[in-house]
Amino acid sequence: MELKIHARNVDLTPSLQEHIEKKVDRLERYLPNIHEVRVDLATEPRRQGGDQHIAQLTVRNTRGVILRAEEKRQPDLYAAMDVVLDKMYSQIRRYKGKRKRRGGGRYAEMDADLALVEQVPLEEAEEVEEDKSTIVRRKQVTLIPMSEEEAIDQMELLGHNFFVFYNAETAKVGVLYRREDGNYGVLEAEVG
Repeated sequence: MELKIHARNVDLTPSLQEHIEKKVDRLERYLPNIHEVRVDLATEPRRQGGDQHIAQLTVRNTRGVILRAEEKRQPDLYAAMDVVLDKMYSQIRRYKGKRKRRGGGRYAEMDADLALVEQVPLEEAEEVEEDKSTIVRRKQVTLIPMSEEEAIDQMELLGHNFFVFYNAETAKVGVLYRREDGNYGVLEAEVG
């Protein structure tokens, strides 16, 4: 497992790095074949004063599964890291449950890997209700070439939180979305 720690506006002390490494090492007990773990830490000033500590954890396994958790509401980075790990345990439980419910016999090799690892302890992740959601609507969209600024204007006019568009500058299909901090992000697909 490869661990990458990225810090922005944060002094990554040896004790903080050791805390992260110790906590992240435990993930392999619950999810097999972890290829890469990325930890992003940041401290940003709040409008109300003080600092906002952000911890984001992204886990990728060798089969291409990506799990992500983020925490922004803790008084320090140690607490934010603990909470983000609890969220990740919850995601791992949900992921394992979905594989069992929806997979049938398609994931026999993966199910064998999952059977070898420990169950996520209940005190570290709350019980997740069964997810019985299904696709209830499909919609086709016509993609018109436009700039990112035009896509923002169109999204605002529609009142949506996201907007699919054909980026005239990059010649790629993009998904524009509104972030929690009020800014925007763009997802651009790449076949991997």
